[in-house]
Amino acid sequence: MSELEIIRRAGDFGSRTALRSGGRDHTYASLVSRSALIAARLLDGSADLGERRIAFRIPASLDYAAVQWGIWRAGGIAVPLSLSAAEPELEHVLTDARVDRILAPEADLGGLRPLAERLSLPLESIESLASGEPAPLPSVGDSRRAMILYTSGTTSKPKGVVSTHANIRAQIVTLIDAWGWEKDDSIPLFLPLHHVHGIVNVLGCGLWAGARVDCFRSFDPAPLLERVAANDYSVFMAVPTIYVKLIRSLEESDEPDRARFAAGFRQMRLMVSGSAALPASVHRQWTRLTGQELLERYGMTEIGMALSNPLRGERRPGAVGLPLPDVTIRLVGETGEVIEDEDVPGEIQVRGPGVFSEYWDKPEVTRDSFVDGWFRTGDMAVVEKGYYRIMGRLSVDIIKSGGYKLSALEIEDTLRTHPAVRECAVVGIPDETWGETVAAAVITQSGAELDLPALTEWARARMSSYKLPRSLLVVEDLPRNAMGKVTKPAVREMFG
Repeated sequence: MSELEIIRRAGDFGSRTALRSGGRDHTYASLVSRSALIAARLLDGSADLGERRIAFRIPASLDYAAVQWGIWRAGGIAVPLSLSAAEPELEHVLTDARVDRILAPEADLGGLRPLAERLSLPLESIESLASGEPAPLPSVGDSRRAMILYTSGTTSKPKGVVSTHANIRAQIVTLIDAWGWEKDDSIPLFLPLHHVHGIVNVLGCGLWAGARVDCFRSFDPAPLLERVAANDYSVFMAVPTIYVKLIRSLEESDEPDRARFAAGFRQMRLMVSGSAALPASVHRQWTRLTGQELLERYGMTEIGMALSNPLRGERRPGAVGLPLPDVTIRLVGETGEVIEDEDVPGEIQVRGPGVFSEYWDKPEVTRDSFVDGWFRTGDMAVVEKGYYRIMGRLSVDIIKSGGYKLSALEIEDTLRTHPAVRECAVVGIPDETWGETVAAAVITQSGAELDLPALTEWARARMSSYKLPRSLLVVEDLPRNAMGKVTKPAVREMFG
């Protein structure tokens, strides 16, 4: 039987702790054994699932990893579901992927049952799957399709991104090399497990390396900070929103606790930020509080990680560094020319073994997303003194105003340094004269007041006149997706 390499490696780690979940430590041997039982029950006497799609909604835990591996070992395609998705969002994924069945913990079946019955889909508990006897498992090669993850769908309904086992393996091995993963590493996992950040960067890399992954059902600062203070972790990965919340928790802690927490962060060998742009101000504030320089990187569902600041070397605030091992990057201008010079913006295009195989059941969209073998990311970037800096999405973060291409991310980073601004989102809104003008939605600091003239006057000394906001909304919150990322189309709608 040909076994996937991640399973073979896990067998070599045997009695080492793979996952801590539910207050218990679980070994690699128990993970391999449990996944084999699940695979056998999924096969139910058949020789191979033949890439049937199996959906599952499971929080971070031993069961999540065992079900994922069980699906793979039975020859199926894993379709992880968001824990927070509304019923219409779940229905879109289930019907678009044409899943074979849904798996969930026994305690959570009730919330899924009405939808499963309406769609005539079998709904099974993971507890029932992990019982029974082992059975012969199929040979699963690297070229087989392994997983479908759904994009955030900012411009249309979410598309299913199909990755093969070879794609996932390449994404993991690239990060093992670049970020120096070792079997003695340990990392907390509180990120959503229907996105590549949690699935590949944390869980996949951790288990490939033989490290320990500490599972949290969701992000909760209090217990997490106590584990940090106990020096339980050597690696830490989060999104910018979480770092902002941790900064707030540190600043609100009394001095002895703040010192304990900061010391726990300081001793880690690596702390990574991704999934959204990290404001340079947050980068500097985190370093001031903890002594840690965050490593910012760039990736997306379709490609895994592509660019990263170095593990050893300069980690430049506001930049995402250089191409990762085995990843090739180019910037392309609007007329298709390849950009060779620094300080000239262009679309990021990517080639490499980690690039996804297709959009599920969308051959035309897949074809249009590639040019001469290069995947068109739709993200704009510029090279500055050797490092790439992300300017934003062509569709939502690049504002075309008066002949200029403006980076909404750059403007946001400046506005966040205003003493009255806690958070903000910048978008372009239609304008007959300029094409688009800059609009800012702002959450103010507690008790602070802000109006457009005051903000414009303050910003005038810090930004060129064409970057100044022409419209301002002061809001109590900003619309976000499941990853905590601000959804710019929804912000634009707020301006009417």
